Amino acid sequence: MIQKPKGTLDILPDEIPLWHKIEDTVRTITSKYGFSEIKFPTFEQSSLFKRGVGGTTDIVQKEMFTMDDRDGNELCLRPEGTACVVRSVIENGLFNEPMPLKLYYFTNFFRYEKPQAGRSREFYQFGIEMFGTEKASADATVISVADMLFKKLGVNARLNINSIGCPKCRPNYHAALIEYFSAHESELCDTCRERLKTNPLRILDCKSPICGALCDNAPKTVEHLCDECGEHFEDLKTSLEAMGIEYSVNPRIVRGLDYYTRTVFEFISDDIGAQSTVCGGGRYDGLVKELDGPELCGIGFGLGITRLVLAMKKNAEKQGTELPTRERPLIYIAPMGKTAETAAISLVHKLRTEQIAAECDITGRSLKAQMKYADKIGATYAVVLGDNEIENGICELKNLRNGEKRSISIEEIANIKE
Repeated sequence: MIQKPKGTLDILPDEIPLWHKIEDTVRTITSKYGFSEIKFPTFEQSSLFKRGVGGTTDIVQKEMFTMDDRDGNELCLRPEGTACVVRSVIENGLFNEPMPLKLYYFTNFFRYEKPQAGRSREFYQFGIEMFGTEKASADATVISVADMLFKKLGVNARLNINSIGCPKCRPNYHAALIEYFSAHESELCDTCRERLKTNPLRILDCKSPICGALCDNAPKTVEHLCDECGEHFEDLKTSLEAMGIEYSVNPRIVRGLDYYTRTVFEFISDDIGAQSTVCGGGRYDGLVKELDGPELCGIGFGLGITRLVLAMKKNAEKQGTELPTRERPLIYIAPMGKTAETAAISLVHKLRTEQIAAECDITGRSLKAQMKYADKIGATYAVVLGDNEIENGICELKNLRNGEKRSISIEEIANIKE
């Protein structure tokens, strides 16, 4: 039996209404904030992520699905969204649009990772990117989009923030990290010993318990910020407080990509187990220039839809609330005979034209089997249509939920309400 590739997902019909609920809420919120949707290719030049995301990141070193095309160009399935959006902004001249430029996406990505709950090799994200403003109030605005989405969907998520400084102040912090972790090099995991040589900041993002214990006593980013970055971080706190958004400062947050500067943040849900980060992002003021674009600062986030779905399910279970379900037909037309089949097809089409969810038999079932089917698909009403009903224009309407029956004209069927 052919099965789906390891680490991929089938999103089945019963779950799709929940995804539609998320998508609808995303589009409602982003429209209120003035964000416009953008779509980009499923595969890109690998160099986009090697330069933009960073050659020492796990994404580039371990997780990209790469391939060579017939011309010898190395391509890869997109592993994340920010670099794709930045490439599109540069290539299509969107930096000439009025600023701030506000974009969002809702699409799938690919990373070669060990599959686990809430993490798959093909995964879906909602992300936003805002360009053209350095102010901390822009950072708070981006954060507030995610915060509002969680609240609208009934998900409990805690906001953690940090600042990792800028190219001006980060070298001093890197030196402090190297000094501290060099004294504990033998205790670090193999990956972090390599990170100590290439990017010591990423040691703070290690999930190893041993490295985590060492990180608890490591120098903190907020203690090594320059005056400008320190003021920016304080302004971020002030803006979040003005919006009534609760937060905690977590000096361990650095995010896993090289392009971040200053603000970094995560939303954590306690309802989804070990993989508790449902949203993460930050500021990336040098990325556009790094990819041969103009001087254009940016900030954004990526929000994992699979983890969001898990959190919504867990919260609904705890609160005893119902999640969105598939639309059920309001009425089922059960025809008896060839003439009735044609009449049923015509009537169902008319009902659907009037935006009424309706079904009729198209498989040749017996009447008994049709009524069982109508009940199984959750129809509210059923009508049996035969030669007598067609001739008289009168049929019997049965409420499948309480068993009540009443006679109505065939013309009245289009006026039936839930």
